Amino acid sequence: MAQATQIGARRTSVDDIYAYLYEEIAALRLRPGDKISEADIATKFGVSRQPVRDAFNRLATLDLLLIRPQRATEVKRFSMREIVKSRFVRLAVEKEVLLRAATLCDAEDAAQLDAALEEQERSVRDRDVERFNALDYTFHKLICRIARSDFAFDVILSEKSKVDRLCTLSLSKGDRMPELVEDHRSIATALRTRDATSAVKAGVHHLSRLDETIDRIWETNANYFMPEDV
Repeated sequence: MAQATQIGARRTSVDDIYAYLYEEIAALRLRPGDKISEADIATKFGVSRQPVRDAFNRLATLDLLLIRPQRATEVKRFSMREIVKSRFVRLAVEKEVLLRAATLCDAEDAAQLDAALEEQERSVRDRDVERFNALDYTFHKLICRIARSDFAFDVILSEKSKVDRLCTLSLSKGDRMPELVEDHRSIATALRTRDATSAVKAGVHHLSRLDETIDRIWETNANYFMPEDV
């Protein structure tokens, strides 16, 4: 029993450390290129280095940390190659999801879309960027549910995590939340009216805003990108 308790506590520690660092990186409190230490994190959580190492490895799998033997671990910089790849995969999946959602959207689904938009508008009025980011996540998850394709959100989430920091950085430097809500409203309107063509068009336009974000951040913070991209 003592061994089982120890293993359970270790797993909890890994999860806690992972969740903490993921949020710090996603919210850009830890910025691209920042160095982090296993020893420092272990001291902060009062644990050995092993659960910290496990959490680091999980974050590295998401392309959020760069772990190099005998060198400091750092928050991974943006990779233009990975951004292009992520955008391609996500666009392909979301097009299919929107096509299916437009076919299947019913009155209950439309009501949930309206409720989601109301929450987003409230976060815009409150200028609550973190809240808006969370609502953006749930909005895209809702569309997958309407399409009866919950599994697709796993793919979207995996690709979205690779560029979320770019979106957060964009929002922190210039409030683009109102136009993103309008994008969501256009998507919701198309789904509500079962207009598949308009739904896909609105979705493509929404994702294309990432291109503007990349260009702007490249101009102002080129050091956030991998050296080979600069």
